[in-house]
Amino acid sequence: MKSKRWVLITGGAHRLGREIAFAFTNAGWNILCHYRTSKDGAQATQKAIHDLGGSCQLVDMDLSKGNAAENLMNRCVELTGKAPQCIVNNASIFEADDAPSATAEALQTHFQINTATPLLLANALYNHLRGAADVTNGEHCVIHVLDQKVHNLNPDYFSYTVSKLALERSVALQAQALAPTVRVCGLSPGLLYLSGPQTQSNFDRASVVNLIQKRIEPTDVAMCALFMAQNTSINGCTLRADNGQHLIPLSRDVMWAIEEAEDR
Repeated sequence: MKSKRWVLITGGAHRLGREIAFAFTNAGWNILCHYRTSKDGAQATQKAIHDLGGSCQLVDMDLSKGNAAENLMNRCVELTGKAPQCIVNNASIFEADDAPSATAEALQTHFQINTATPLLLANALYNHLRGAADVTNGEHCVIHVLDQKVHNLNPDYFSYTVSKLALERSVALQAQALAPTVRVCGLSPGLLYLSGPQTQSNFDRASVVNLIQKRIEPTDVAMCALFMAQNTSINGCTLRADNGQHLIPLSRDVMWAIEEAEDR
């Protein structure tokens, strides 16, 4: 019997988004894979899901636009005939700056993509479901993908961090606002992939700066998203899937801290 459960994963073409898509596919969910510019990657992910026997629809959308959330929800409903049971807000912009160099444009762009659109997408799901006769309380879930940085502050990547801090602070607030129709949860991964100008050597060292002293497995993080989606008792809280990285404070982002240590 074909599954009736659909999950929308923003930024689902690559990296963690792709891993989350596979985790949900293997659990019998249908996938709505959002992308913006990564059409080839999205098509490759779609083919891989189909090869696994799953179902995947592709949805392209620029999340920096003010009406992106409403348009994306409408597109999903057009494709599947119903609102997704789960949304994983995984897409984000991650550009380097610090407080003195931050610009209004950088702050606004990070906020729109990393904060406003995820929150508005959750609201769009709630508004679509509100008043529907066949909705079971707690069945629908939104997962905001955050970053261990919001629990372990340093001043690097200022605009990015501010946007993720705002989203993290909104998890409990939005869970209260959208209850009992939609659950809202947070997921804070640690360092999973090479980032920006990072070299492989730097990543190899930085990726083990956590309590377990080994690289965080993206598949483990993806399984956390699936767990929260399927466990209706989880609401308004954030799961930190980072091997305890958030418990090792650094004065700089781990990439720059490792680089400075290598220079000494």
